[in-house]
Amino acid sequence: MPPSSPPTIDLIVPARNEESNIVAMLDALPAGFFRHVIIADNGSTDRTADLAKSHGATVVHEPKPGYGAACQAGLTWIANLGTDHAPTAVAFLDADLADDPAELPRLCEPITTGKADMTIGTRINLAQPGALDPHQRFGNWLACKLIALATGKHYKDLGPMRVLSWPTVKKLNMQDRTWGWTVEMQFKAARQKLRVLEIDVPYRKRRSGKSKISGSLIGSAKAGTKIISTIFTLWLTDRKHPPAP
Repeated sequence: MPPSSPPTIDLIVPARNEESNIVAMLDALPAGFFRHVIIADNGSTDRTADLAKSHGATVVHEPKPGYGAACQAGLTWIANLGTDHAPTAVAFLDADLADDPAELPRLCEPITTGKADMTIGTRINLAQPGALDPHQRFGNWLACKLIALATGKHYKDLGPMRVLSWPTVKKLNMQDRTWGWTVEMQFKAARQKLRVLEIDVPYRKRRSGKSKISGSLIGSAKAGTKIISTIFTLWLTDRKHPPAP
C-alpha cells in the first residue's frame, strides 16, 4: 500500500492592532509545522497586516470587529481552497503571545492521530501569577459551570488556543461573530458528544499592548455578558430542537 500522506494543519490567528506582537509571534511558531499561517486581520489601523505579509503569513481581512468574525474569515479562506485541499486540522492562536506557540504541536497530535476531535489549551493550572486576572478566572469558571448545567460536559477553561479536525469544523457550523465564539464551540461540541481533550498549557501576560477584553473591566463585562447570553441562546435552541441521540 502507498504511504499515507502526512497531516496538513492550518493555523488561524485573529489579530487587531497587534503590530507590537505579530512578528515575534510568527517567529515563535514551530518552523515548517503549518501548511498555511493565516492572519485574520480584524480591522487593524496599524501595521499588523503589512508586517504579517512581510514575514510570510497569509492575510485575510475582516473589517467588522469581532473575534468570531475574524476566525470565520480564516475558515472561509481555507474552505475556498476546495475539498481537494482541505486540511487535516485547523489550529487557533491569539496574536499576543500569552499562549506559547511551541505548545501547538502537542495540541495537534491527538487530532492528527485520531484520538480526539478537538483539543483545548487549558490555562487555569499553569498560568503565571497575574496572567489571569480574578475576573477572568471567575468568568471562565462561571461559563464552564453554565455549560455543564446545560450539557453535562465539564470544561475547565475557554482557552483560545485550540485545534479541531476539519470535519469537526464543518460539523459545528459556527455562527457567533463576537466573543461568544469559544463558548459556542465548546457548547456545541458537548451537545454533539465530540471527543474533546483539555491539555494544560503555560500561560503568561500578553507580550505587549492591551487586551481587547481583560484590559478593562468594561471590556470584560461586555465579553462576559456576550458569553452568558450565548450559552442561554444555545440552551434555548436545544430545548426547541433537541440534538439527535
